[in-house]
Amino acid sequence: MTDGTIVTLISIGVTILFMLGVPVFLVIGYWVIGMSFLLALPLLNIGAALADVFTDGFALLAMPLFILTGDLINRSGIARRLSDFAYACLGWIRGGLAMAALGACGLFAAISGSNSATTATIGSMLHPEMVKGGYDERFSAATAAAGGTVGIIIPPSIIFIVYGFLLNLPISDLFVAGIIPGTLMVIAMMTAAFILSWKNKWGILIGLSFGRIVKTAIGAWLGFFAIGLVLWGIYTGKFSPTEAAGVTVGFCIIVGFISLPLYRMINHGRGDDRPDIADRTYSEMLVVRGFGPLELPSITMRSAQITGILAPLIAVSVVMQQILSVMGAQEVISAFVIGMGGYYAVLFTAMAIVFVSGMVLESLPVTIILAPILAPIAAQVGIDPIQFAVIFLVGASIGFITPPYGLNLYVASGVTGVPYFQLLPYTVPYLVALISVWILISLVPELSTLLLPGR
Repeated sequence: MTDGTIVTLISIGVTILFMLGVPVFLVIGYWVIGMSFLLALPLLNIGAALADVFTDGFALLAMPLFILTGDLINRSGIARRLSDFAYACLGWIRGGLAMAALGACGLFAAISGSNSATTATIGSMLHPEMVKGGYDERFSAATAAAGGTVGIIIPPSIIFIVYGFLLNLPISDLFVAGIIPGTLMVIAMMTAAFILSWKNKWGILIGLSFGRIVKTAIGAWLGFFAIGLVLWGIYTGKFSPTEAAGVTVGFCIIVGFISLPLYRMINHGRGDDRPDIADRTYSEMLVVRGFGPLELPSITMRSAQITGILAPLIAVSVVMQQILSVMGAQEVISAFVIGMGGYYAVLFTAMAIVFVSGMVLESLPVTIILAPILAPIAAQVGIDPIQFAVIFLVGASIGFITPPYGLNLYVASGVTGVPYFQLLPYTVPYLVALISVWILISLVPELSTLLLPGR
């Protein structure tokens, strides 16, 4: 049996495992072990590579810290206040609650940097509200899944940190480059939600109230402060993205501890779930629910569980990239892409590869495996490295709602109880909106580089 046949059989085998629901980490791990035996590579190399990824990658330390930040702002009640503010601004429009959910995803993403955390948090909070408000439950769940795509584009972004680590690009520049594209993604999805809601007459409208907007803005002040703290610190150079993550975690813990007794004193046992913001005083809105020291271990454990899923996936994907390099896959892909022709041919071929890969793999392995291959090719034809990073990662984020993988669809299904396959038809309008923005970003470099200093 030839080596090529063995490679094919191993690849088919792990593909079957993936289709049967085996976790992606194990699927890639089995492939790596099989290829190591075939190429006579020592298994010790796998262990060494897994260790090196995190002992040599200071930037990757930001990942678990931003994941913890997302859980802290959710438990403290800050995320709920951000969603209340978004609904106050948009609830008077047909489809306003759906649009508010997408806006809340953008605000939550600006603190957490995680797609799955964004989908899970906003989905669990607003899906019941959307269903009670007259929206189709499948559309509501699909909206949460689609909104989560901006979790890795709007800064701070976990995947931008990984990309910058791999390609040796300034992470702060990558964060700045994601602001306009991430905003456009939210606006495009809001437009799709408005059209669908208007067509189907979904949603109960609330009156536009300046007082309600002011009150909810006051209620969300801690969320705005956290967003401003991260962006100010990184863009002024006061601290690195990793340090920013640590500062944000510390801020959220202090806020949580201080807020709990104040919240109980001011609210007199009343919660944030009262149906009308008008029932709350300004002093009640000023303080969030918070959490106590005894709750911190459970919050940290939840974040650790998510990190425990993502971190090994990054590490084993790095080993996969090394094996692909030994097999000559990088040269084959490079020759294929370069052979397509000039600037636009290379650009759109690279985008197609990212899109197809995102349909079957999570964004982390897609980034780790393909970015080091495609980014140098893009640079050869004159594509700005920062712009290509944004193009690459927007394409990877679209993969979160494209079957058969579609991580956000699984997350949304889990937190809402809507079956996975029932979500798929309702993701199509959001896919169209996101792909339209993706093409626009690829054709207009200034959308990625306009805010960068010296550009």
